[in-house]
Amino acid sequence: MKILTIVGARPQFVKAAVVSRVIREHNANNFEGSSILEVIIHTGQHYDENMSGIFFDELDIPKPDFNLGVGSGSHGAQTGEMLTGIEKILLSEKPDSVLVYGDTNSTLAGALAASKLHIPIAHVEAGLRSFNREMPEEINRVLTDHISSWLFCPTATAVINLSNEGIKGAKKVFNSGDVMFDAALFYSQKALQKSNPVFKKNLPSEYILATIHRPASTDDIVKLTSLLETLEESGRRFFPVFWPIHPRTRNIIENDATLSKRFLSGNNKFIFLSEPLGYLDMVLAEKNSRLILTDSGGVQKEAYFHEKPCITMRTETEWVELVEAGWNFVAGLEKESILNLLEKVLNDSWIQKPHPSLYGNGKAGHEIIKILLGNDKREQNI
Repeated sequence: MKILTIVGARPQFVKAAVVSRVIREHNANNFEGSSILEVIIHTGQHYDENMSGIFFDELDIPKPDFNLGVGSGSHGAQTGEMLTGIEKILLSEKPDSVLVYGDTNSTLAGALAASKLHIPIAHVEAGLRSFNREMPEEINRVLTDHISSWLFCPTATAVINLSNEGIKGAKKVFNSGDVMFDAALFYSQKALQKSNPVFKKNLPSEYILATIHRPASTDDIVKLTSLLETLEESGRRFFPVFWPIHPRTRNIIENDATLSKRFLSGNNKFIFLSEPLGYLDMVLAEKNSRLILTDSGGVQKEAYFHEKPCITMRTETEWVELVEAGWNFVAGLEKESILNLLEKVLNDSWIQKPHPSLYGNGKAGHEIIKILLGNDKREQNI
């Protein structure tokens, strides 16, 4: 069986690492005499070394067989260039199925290219919905789900979302659990063995970890300024804020002289700035934080995996079960709303907080490969 895996952004590298490791284990054990050939395409959506190369090295992901080197650009231009490049590779490689992850432009481009060539698509992290169609990620998810052959859902909520859209069936929709939870369990031990974590340099023992990268947070300079001032005030009133800055966010701030001087000069005593972290350092930064402030979907879950309260600087979240469990708080983008929630959450006791198992048993990768092989055998026997 030949599977063609498509990745392009750092959250996808983590997810792909889990499934690729299971594929290698499967081949090593030669289970039932079958084997899987995995061909990996890296679209180059994240191309910075700190956003891409280090992830392949740390997570022991096989080097990509193809790198499209697409880089940044508008959604249409980026997706179109990926679509063209992926289609050529699919025609050459002729895989049995295409495996896509999450909700990026790489996800949609891979799914569209495979669909046009009638190649079955497996979507990992299917069924997520923020119900905000202004988010490009929401469009990518919905379209990918509706053209996929296998939908691997991380939660029961995701299964219900698909059913509400008319996508259902025991041979199509699977509650596999979350591969990000697999990764958190497996790589946490590796992270703890790191002798010299990059993020600890000059960082106080207690801190708030923050990430900001979404277009809704950064493209409007007024909103971005408000969020930066929120980080600064959080550091002044509560704990220093550790902020590994996304290259895209840095570029936007650098184009504003006032913001650049205030937040990028290294003179802000309330915000500790760093370059993007590799996955293992990010795991350690999350595990050692008091609280996490983020607009990232993946970081919201990672906060939960490491039993850290999370305040989401967005108006909605696709991870509604975290809100219902009382570990995630959707604050919006207004400074006072975020600061008020920060004060409330930091004053709460988290020692005895219930922490239900929401994302499976840490074996999602095994479940995905088992199902894909099972479907492959059924098709061959027809």
